[in-house]
Order: sequence, then C-alpha cells, then structure tokens
Amino acid sequence: MDKNIARLRRAKSTRAHIRKLAVPRLSVHRTGKHLYAQVFDASGGNVVAAASTLQKSVAEGLKGTKNLSAAAAVGKAIAERSLAAGVDSVAFDRSGLKYHGRVKAMAEAAREAGLKF
Repeated sequence: MDKNIARLRRAKSTRAHIRKLAVPRLSVHRTGKHLYAQVFDASGGNVVAAASTLQKSVAEGLKGTKNLSAAAAVGKAIAERSLAAGVDSVAFDRSGLKYHGRVKAMAEAAREAGLKF
C-alpha cells in the first residue's frame, strides 16, 4: 500500500465517524506549496467557510505559503469566517494527515481564534 492510499483509507474512516456525529466538519488539504481549509455543514453538502494561502487577504504580509506562519494565518482566517457564518463548534478532519507541522499550526490558530473542536 502506498502512502496516498493509506492516507485516503485513514481519511475515509475519520469522515465516516464525523458523519455519525452530525456536526460541521473542518477539513484540511495540504499540498507542497499551499494549505486549504473548508468548513462543511453537518450534512456535508455545503461549504460554510473557506480559507487558503492562495487568497490574497490571507497571504498578505507572509514570507511564504508553505510555512508555519502561513498555516497559522489560514487557521485564524477559517475561524473568523466560520464564526461569522454562525458555526462555532466543528469536528476536525485532518484528511488522514499526521497532527504535526502545518496541520497542527493551523488547528491551534483556529482554536485560539475561537473555534471549538
């Protein structure tokens, strides 16, 4: 089993568990250059809020888009946008990735900005 198939298998089981909880889901997607975050509603069909390092408002003033400070900026932005949309508590879907590095920095910044998970 290669790394990506194993990651997708872990993500699938996590998403199945979150679906049973019936709460909004904060999903993270990480690439080599960027970090993306979306908050889906409890049904999983609609995006309530989104933030990424591609957005000029998030990437403004950052040295790069693939470091911990960029991840913290995405976490802060996603928390502010989801709170503005009326979602204050979510389940964290790390898409099968380790809770380490940029994923961890984004999650901690979102918690500090007021999002509960």
